[in-house]
Amino acid sequence: MSQPLRMISEPTKQTLSSKTRLNQQLNSTGDLSNRPGEMDHIKNSLPAQVLDFTQLPIWDLAFRPWFLISTLSSVLSIGAWLLFLHGHLPALANTGLTPLAWHIHEMLFGFGATIAVAFLLTAAQTWTQKRSLNGSALLCLTLIWLMVRTLLWSSDHRLQVIAIVLQGIWWLTCISFLASMVFSAKSRRNYQFIPLLSVMMLLNMSFLIADFTGDTKFALHLAHIAILTFGLLVGIVGGRVIPFFTERGGQNATVTATPILDKILPVLTIIGIGVFAMSQFTRLPMTPAILLIGAGTIHLLRLLHWDPLSTRKVPLLWSLQLAYFFLGLGLIMLGISFLTHSIAFADALHLITIGTVGGMILAMIARVSLGHTGRALKPHPSLNMAFALIFIGTATRFLLPLFEMSSLGWDISAVCWIAAFSLFIWHYARILMSQRVS
Repeated sequence: MSQPLRMISEPTKQTLSSKTRLNQQLNSTGDLSNRPGEMDHIKNSLPAQVLDFTQLPIWDLAFRPWFLISTLSSVLSIGAWLLFLHGHLPALANTGLTPLAWHIHEMLFGFGATIAVAFLLTAAQTWTQKRSLNGSALLCLTLIWLMVRTLLWSSDHRLQVIAIVLQGIWWLTCISFLASMVFSAKSRRNYQFIPLLSVMMLLNMSFLIADFTGDTKFALHLAHIAILTFGLLVGIVGGRVIPFFTERGGQNATVTATPILDKILPVLTIIGIGVFAMSQFTRLPMTPAILLIGAGTIHLLRLLHWDPLSTRKVPLLWSLQLAYFFLGLGLIMLGISFLTHSIAFADALHLITIGTVGGMILAMIARVSLGHTGRALKPHPSLNMAFALIFIGTATRFLLPLFEMSSLGWDISAVCWIAAFSLFIWHYARILMSQRVS
């Protein structure tokens, strides 16, 4: 079995000692340049109050502030979207983005992509043994992120341009920092995340420009491509961590490696995304249906090799397995939606956006937040309900529209999302803002 993605699980003594040496070598601002005099000059130019603030625990690593504000933003965004659907928030129709585009952008990029970047920047410190983004730089990027969320509500063209520029700055800074870490450490198995995030950045920027300029149809197509790309990212990360965690934490788990499937899956997925992307511009001799169904089937075959039944009594594991299941099922249903009108593309897509993106993120941030703050991997019992709510919301969002109860399906799934991530915020806000436990 290849070396797993080690970013949260119980560290070995060797890892602990490496981290200790790392912390001794790096100053409190996370300097990577080995030029302390230069950093002292920067420190001395900052007010003491700012230095004190940036040294609070929440600015230690990207997962701390971004897990917290992204989940809070998702709760508020879903709440606003639900109010708009019922005619109680007409102001949403007067923002720079069209209402549907705003909903997609805030959930896919404002929430999902932000969590993914925070996760990778945090994991990269373990991969590379180099200090990751922290302190004043992390604070600045957080403020930029918050400014984008605010400016997207504006209908002023100049402010819209500023929002796009700031969103680009956020992406470029994050990707550049991650790239500098993995390339300098020659962490070759993690090079793939740089082009993946770069594609997400380009899709994000193009999405905003397209909708701001009135081409909402093209913006939605770009969003669909981004969701499929996010699924590719989940397939890569999930393929590393789920079998590893299951083997270590499942009850008598029997995990089997799937090297052939692991090689076929990303190639098939990338071809499928490419065909789907081109279908918007030209008539192709084939639809993405077979490719999407094939990729979804391979995901489910991988999952069968990871002994999912062994995780049924471990919430941090069965939640990961079930989120991955919805990726396979979602891709299959997306493929079928090209072949029949009985399944709507948007309904099938929510199997991935809620079940996979929402479910995988909730399971991972619940684990990462404990592991990277030195706490035991035992979430509060109410998190079990949070995991269940996400998957209940996924099922109702997909199934009820089949019985002509779309509005009820939207309402239930939205309420489930709000309740699930509110539980996370309630139990984890203090943890994310507190010192690491010895």
